[in-house]
Amino acid sequence: MSMDFGEGEITDAATMRGRDWPALTQFCVVVENRVGSLSRLTQHLERHDLRIIALSIVDNIDVAIARVMLDQVERGRELFELSDFTFFENEVLGIELPEHPQPFVAVLSTLLQAEVNVNYMYPLLYRRGGHSSIAVHVEDIDTATHVLRDKGFKLISEDDLKNDDEHFG
Repeated sequence: MSMDFGEGEITDAATMRGRDWPALTQFCVVVENRVGSLSRLTQHLERHDLRIIALSIVDNIDVAIARVMLDQVERGRELFELSDFTFFENEVLGIELPEHPQPFVAVLSTLLQAEVNVNYMYPLLYRRGGHSSIAVHVEDIDTATHVLRDKGFKLISEDDLKNDDEHFG
């Protein structure tokens, strides 16, 4: 699909926020709050050769929301669309934790100084170069991206997740 922005320039829509965009896609999957539901979800993903990069659960009384990040976003999206799972997507930032005595303080104080609110975070199974990484959901992803890059933080792209096989054999 291409888009014309009125200046005779055609841009492929797939490249507008392509793989090197620093935000990562998070699938939020609704699962019943009962024994075996989470196992069913992970089996569904892993049997199709998708590697789970992150998994976080928000528990409620009747249902839970599984926040899932995968190494192959397009395949994951297609798999969810063809399944009976109810899901939606949103963007989070993947941030490589710096070599710093207090890496979380370094990240969070940078966002605080820019007045960017952090809604939640959780760890990623991504360790390029031996550095741990986190997924962070913020209110203003563009400002957070700009500020973190300006301060020298490494942001993780979807390409990075696909190419991190060296640690997962």
